[in-house]
Amino acid sequence: MKFAIFGTGGVGAVFGARLAASGEDVTFVARGAHLDAIEKTGLLVKSAELGDTRIFPAKAVAKLDDLDYDFIFLTVKLWDTVSAIEAIRPFVSSSTTVISFQNGVTKDDLLADAFGADRILGGISYVGATILEPGVIQQNGIVQKLVFGELNSRGSMASERCRNLKQSLERAGVEAIISANITSDIWQKFIVLVAMSSVTAATRQSIGKVRSNRQTRELLLSVMLEVRDLALSRGITLPENIVEDRMQYLDSLSPDVTASMEYDLRMGNRLELPWLAGAVVDMAAAAKPPLAVPACKILSAILSPFVQGAPN
Repeated sequence: MKFAIFGTGGVGAVFGARLAASGEDVTFVARGAHLDAIEKTGLLVKSAELGDTRIFPAKAVAKLDDLDYDFIFLTVKLWDTVSAIEAIRPFVSSSTTVISFQNGVTKDDLLADAFGADRILGGISYVGATILEPGVIQQNGIVQKLVFGELNSRGSMASERCRNLKQSLERAGVEAIISANITSDIWQKFIVLVAMSSVTAATRQSIGKVRSNRQTRELLLSVMLEVRDLALSRGITLPENIVEDRMQYLDSLSPDVTASMEYDLRMGNRLELPWLAGAVVDMAAAAKPPLAVPACKILSAILSPFVQGAPN
């Protein structure tokens, strides 16, 4: 099958490289020095646990130029979503499926508005990876999993495209799970993502330090409870023990693990805060009746000076 990876950062590069190494036709969309390096020396994914993978030559472009993509993976940062939609719009044909593997819970609404729900699948990614230098990705750990599924049922046609994607990913060594309720699964990840990203960033600490301190552990739980209550108020179906389950997941992580937002804060980069804890605050305020989310509100306020990057 033919894939386009729109956003060759950590997430897009790892899964795109796995697919390309297995023989799939993959186009990587990148820019700047990263694009230059991939064009000259290929795309290198470094992994102490899984071994290094170099894709050379790699089909890397600044803009898409083909109408025959089976799948377009959207893996840009959330602030680039709207511009990315406009960039891929001319290349989404009647046989193309778009999947966002970004963070957040609003991304698929934007895609459905742009292309129609029948042209998209909901998606979640699980991988630890960052750009080490132009053309080089550092993958941490052995987890490389994608979860995806239909937002609206389309019978056998939907099942076929999900099965085809699953087969391609598994041939590439990627754990692939077809979800029966992708909206619920996206919110389940959102619960832990908002907590981990905002608390590790606000404290400038790894998950090990945060969960071992009584007060910051309670803060993690408070955030997860707030996001859970918001999801339930919006009619999202969740497991009864979702917060306890997500806390067990955080307890299982290596102590030195941190969130990408904490990394971006340390590096002086822009933050995805408005689509994470900030989005919780906004959605809670718009609820009927409004919901109180004091932990998310305080954390959003603490991190707000850094949303556009390091203050001057």
